[in-house]
Amino acid sequence: MANNLQIFVHRDGGSLHLKLVNDFDRNSVYKLLGALERNCHGVSRVYIYTSCLKEIFPLDRNVFQKKLDILKSKSISVAITGESASKLAPEENYLYQSIWA
Repeated sequence: MANNLQIFVHRDGGSLHLKLVNDFDRNSVYKLLGALERNCHGVSRVYIYTSCLKEIFPLDRNVFQKKLDILKSKSISVAITGESASKLAPEENYLYQSIWA
């Protein structure tokens, strides 16, 4: 699989914005999780924008959903938005929000 996912990172006060561009495959899972780990310090909210994703591979989406536990030790609200949000988010809605305790 090609690792063509691009992640554009922007911090705005206590918020972290991640814009995903291209395909979401197995390599993308770890690239996104790494970006979250490196950039989520000091934020209370993360926005993941999916409108620029071309293809989301279902098995890799499942891996991502399971690996979101990486942030369990932090109290962070996550919103997955955009046209592909329902394909990437752990729940079947376009705005996924979860607060990890």
